[in-house]
Amino acid sequence: MEKKQVEMLEKAVADFRELNDKAQAESKKRGEESAEMKAQVEKANAEITKLQDEIKATNAALNRSVRGEAANQEVSAEQKARRDAFNKYIRKGDGSLSDMEQKALSVGSDPDGGFLVLPEMSSEIVKKVFESSPVRAVASVQTISSDSFEILQDLDEAGAGWVGETAARSETTTPQFKKIVIAVHEIYAKPRATQKLLDDAFVNIEAWLAEKVSERFGRIEATAFVQGDGVNKPRGFMTYAAGTSFGQIQQVNSGSAAVITADGLINLKYSLKGAYNPGSVFMMKRATVASVRKLKDTTNQYLWQPSLQVGQPDMLLGYPIYEADDMAAEAADALPVAFGNFKQGYQVVDRFGIRTLRDPYSAKPNVEFYTTKRVGGDVKNFEAIKILKCAV
Repeated sequence: MEKKQVEMLEKAVADFRELNDKAQAESKKRGEESAEMKAQVEKANAEITKLQDEIKATNAALNRSVRGEAANQEVSAEQKARRDAFNKYIRKGDGSLSDMEQKALSVGSDPDGGFLVLPEMSSEIVKKVFESSPVRAVASVQTISSDSFEILQDLDEAGAGWVGETAARSETTTPQFKKIVIAVHEIYAKPRATQKLLDDAFVNIEAWLAEKVSERFGRIEATAFVQGDGVNKPRGFMTYAAGTSFGQIQQVNSGSAAVITADGLINLKYSLKGAYNPGSVFMMKRATVASVRKLKDTTNQYLWQPSLQVGQPDMLLGYPIYEADDMAAEAADALPVAFGNFKQGYQVVDRFGIRTLRDPYSAKPNVEFYTTKRVGGDVKNFEAIKILKCAV
């Protein structure tokens, strides 16, 4: 982040808050703010978003440059052998590989066959998925070698009580466990290219396929972790009924029928047990962040604070904000904000291995590349996540 960009962002935030203060004062005096003043506030708010996007773009470009320099550095003979073998496999198929190349390419393959994507490609896919899926970035992630992941949850505490010296001791309650089973589900992609293109292409086919497939995998995952119904896909944390029992997630009313209020966000924050506070985050739609920027507490202090450090999210009530476009928009009866410790509350499960199968037969003269990834996800601790509802 350049110094000039930081200064511009600081000024934009100050200008926005000055206008917003005037708008709120006008609203109190006249009963509502003028259309002109409202337009000025929204314009200033949009300027903050624009500058933040420009800063993110600058940082992304810098990161790509650093990754490119790292990729151009000398690699080990084993890494080079795998990379060359994969590119040859993509272009010509497994029949073109020597015994040594097949050995290099198939290291770590699943027992049911197929080639694993090379470690270099797999790392790139995982990194891009993190960038496009905020739930994955803050949740607990576990790689497994089976088709499901089981978790035991402690539901209660042991019973105890006071008793007299000679009084009878009756049986006390015994705590119980609940088993949660998270199955992995399959995501697939099957892009195709002509054999002529593969033969003549001068671009890095491996990187191109990794980028396209990973972007799609990331979007599918992100939606499922938030809104997935659990049928052939992960179950999202927003799909559970309201409540405080096992299998339910508590919903806290915002205090207004259709919008988010400062009191509602404060109540949401304090609905979470203190033990979960370290590591907790807010999650909301991008447009919701713009709305939250206007809110103040009872001491007239803004709840939202911008980040002026590279890679650090904005803060709300002292906790990071993660933008998740799969969250609902601010509206009547909507659930636009989630808050909690997702590391303790949500479990992502990856089945080891991303596989690519080359099929030159099914769609001649095209070659199809069948790429799969198996992933699951579900809530593992229902009291570690809370949701804000737009309601009185």
